[in-house]
Parts: sequence; C-alpha cells; structure tokens
Amino acid sequence: MNFFWDVFKNKSLLLSLSIQDFKQRYLGNYFGIVWAFIGPLITVLILFFVFQVGFRSAPEEGIPFVLWLVSGMFPWFFISESISSGSSSIIDKPYLVKKVVFKLSTLPVIKLITALFIHAFFLLILVLLLIGYGFYPKLIWIQIFYYLFATLILVLGISWATSSLVVFVKDTGQIINILLQFGFWLTPIIWSNRMMPPRYLLYLKLNPAYYIVQGYRDTVLYNVWFWEKPLLTLYFWVITFLILLLGAFLFKRLRPHFADVL
Repeated sequence: MNFFWDVFKNKSLLLSLSIQDFKQRYLGNYFGIVWAFIGPLITVLILFFVFQVGFRSAPEEGIPFVLWLVSGMFPWFFISESISSGSSSIIDKPYLVKKVVFKLSTLPVIKLITALFIHAFFLLILVLLLIGYGFYPKLIWIQIFYYLFATLILVLGISWATSSLVVFVKDTGQIINILLQFGFWLTPIIWSNRMMPPRYLLYLKLNPAYYIVQGYRDTVLYNVWFWEKPLLTLYFWVITFLILLLGAFLFKRLRPHFADVL
C-alpha cells in the first residue's frame, strides 16, 4: 500500500518525468513523437495485408477482419511496450538511483505512463474504427478500463523484476525481447480460439496476456463481461499477484546494490 501512496503523492512529478521521457525518446528525429505511432500502425497494415488480402483470412464470421485484428494488436502493443521500456527504467535514469529521497520503486511507473499515452491514442483509433463499421458505444465498453487496470498491475510486477535484473545482467534485456516475440505468437492476436485445437488452447490460456487480449475483444466485439469467465479471471489474478509479489521481492532485495553497479 505504501507504493500506491507514493505514486499518488508524487503523481505530478511522475507525470512530468513521463512527459520528459516521452519527448527524449524521440528527440532529434525529424518526425519526433510521430514515430511512436507510425511503427505500430505499419505493423497493423502489414499483418492486415498478409492475412486479409494475401491469405484471405477470416478468423471470425460476421466481424470485419480489421476490427478483429486491431482489437487484439492494440492491447498487445501496450503490454509489449510497457514491459520492454519498463525493464530499462532503472538503467535509463541512473541519476535518480543515488537520490535518497526518490522512491525507486516508482521508476517503472514512468515508463508505464509513457506507454499509456501511446495506448490512449490507439484506443481512440479503435473506437473510431468500431463506429465506422457500425459498432456503436455500449455500456460494456467501460470494461476496457478494467482490462487496462489488469494490464498495469501485470506489467508493473514484471517490470519490477526485469528492471532490477537488467542492472546486474545486461543480457536480460535481450532475453526479454526474445520472450516478447514468443509472446506475440502465443497470444490470440492473429489466431482465434476456433483455429486452435482444444488440447493446445488450454495451455495457451495459461499466458496472462491471453486474458487481456481476449478481454479487449470480448468487450468491443462479443459483449462478454469478465465475470462470465470466472475460472479464467480467477487464474489471471492469482498469477498476476504472484508475479507482483515476486517482482516486489526481487526489487527490494536488489535495490540497495543499484548505486554500486550504475
């Protein structure tokens, strides 16, 4: 609880540092922060062209492929960006490590807020596309905030663990990138449940990202509330809190040695 109080107490500072981090990441580029959105959009266009135009894929009948694709891609972009940038949150700001008054456990939050800026833009695109295809806002759409909160808690625990390990083992960053590539294909982003044999689908549901990505689609396309999947919801939160506890434990144990290494 102290952590959440620290976040609330220092919300203005964290927001300021997040904006600064967002600007610095693209400082010096001709198109500036536009690159934060161009890359993901190009990825969506490529996947749309390959699977819809090339393979004429139709994972779900009656749902436009572009809506089905982006409703899974956009939450994955947020998960991937949050974990990737959150893992470098300590080594990116070594000058804050030596400041005794600064709560180092809030450093990953800066990266999460930065990723949230970008995700908000893609959520707006998703809403506009849904309306354009005749999927008008419903009460259930507020459930997006639930899955957004679930994502933040999950990636916070992961970022605490990975950001503290990266300080001592630099190869951790490369391992994370590889695992994220595996995660992309093991999450229902370009494949649907009906395309996967049931005996494999059971194991793929063990991936926490499955719950989030499928949850976004359930919200905007299938009108399914999260409590309609009680076992999957219970599993996700048990795993997420275990990851959060493990991340907090690693961070607390390794934090006293950050300044000696950086």
